[in-house]
Amino acid sequence: QVQLVESGGGLVQPGGSLRLSCAASGIIFGVNSMGWYRQAPGKQRKLVAFISRSGVTNYADSVKGRFTISRDNATASVYLQMNSLKPEDTAVYYCNKAPPTDSWGQGTQVTVSS
Repeated sequence: QVQLVESGGGLVQPGGSLRLSCAASGIIFGVNSMGWYRQAPGKQRKLVAFISRSGVTNYADSVKGRFTISRDNATASVYLQMNSLKPEDTAVYYCNKAPPTDSWGQGTQVTVSS
């Protein structure tokens, strides 16, 4: 069974930074593409960052140049470094395979506010 545990969220001022972490189990991590998704209040969850099993990355236009996704296959972990945060980045952030499975973790709340 896939288990995904996200951490690292919090309250940060505009322009600040956060680093999210995700620990995955129950999957053969190294052969899967992974993604970070976010869901803002009243909106659908959407993919914001993608990393292939070989390390190729892609980003939604809204976060390009500010967010960096990375992975550590040895520890089955995926990370999201978020810089220059904006209020519109406020959301619950989730990791999952890309494309995603039906097994979502609890997510981690990111709130960008002064």
